Amino acid sequence: MTRSEARDSIFRIVFREAFFPAEGMEEQTEGYLAALGEEPEVFLPGMKKEIEEQDLEYIRTKVDAILERTEELDVMLEGASKDWKMNRVGKAELAILRVAAYEIRFDEDIPGKVAINEALELTKKYCDVKAVPFVNGVLNQLLLQTDPAADGADGAAE
Repeated sequence: MTRSEARDSIFRIVFREAFFPAEGMEEQTEGYLAALGEEPEVFLPGMKKEIEEQDLEYIRTKVDAILERTEELDVMLEGASKDWKMNRVGKAELAILRVAAYEIRFDEDIPGKVAINEALELTKKYCDVKAVPFVNGVLNQLLLQTDPAADGADGAAE
């Protein structure tokens, strides 16, 4: 499983948080992962190989980390957006922003530019095209707040 495929699944689970109480998210995560393991082609069309337990554990660990920091991530995102409260952002866009914000701030294995570019790909896939510049702007600002020497994502508004 590629990181992009894993990130897609992470996004899908984090997106569910908007519809289920926090107490139910472990069940939602495990249900998604069980279904993904049984029929990966349904969730990730074009996937080239079988999903391994280590892939499922990577997704599980990352989802747990993001959901544990949801409030902190939202505060960071609000600070990076210009006068936008996260409760005004669409649910899909918010889930994408949370995943990318976590990667930018807390995941040392993923460069900030990669996190942003991957978030933009998810935005193009799951959101209105008009959301791409917004997601790009917020995440680039967050990256600059994290690393003032960073130069942001390339090709962001395509």
